[in-house]
Amino acid sequence: MRTAKTFEDLIVWQKAHKFVLGVYKFTENFPKSEIYGLTSQFRRAAVSIAANIAEGFKKTGKPDKLRFFNISQGSLEEVRYYLILSKDLGYGNSEKLISLLEEVSKLLSSYCKALRS
Repeated sequence: MRTAKTFEDLIVWQKAHKFVLGVYKFTENFPKSEIYGLTSQFRRAAVSIAANIAEGFKKTGKPDKLRFFNISQGSLEEVRYYLILSKDLGYGNSEKLISLLEEVSKLLSSYCKALRS
């Protein structure tokens, strides 16, 4: 296994970025009345997942790294709720995004667990 030189080398970031792109595509067809509501919140929280992984990658101390990855985990749970809400509001089928989010969640948890040990 090759050591990551940048955050872009991290599989967890790659999957999180793919998720963000999926969220942007998914929310394109949300009602215009949601542009400043759910669409905006959903996208910001999704971006926060990948952005905090990227920022945490460059931190030198374990506590700093873990803090950013924990923020990412919090955003991940926020997005999980937005997926439920979107489905319940009838805004589209989010099964693929749910599956990808679960993958990101597991990778991020594993990454944090490895850092702690």
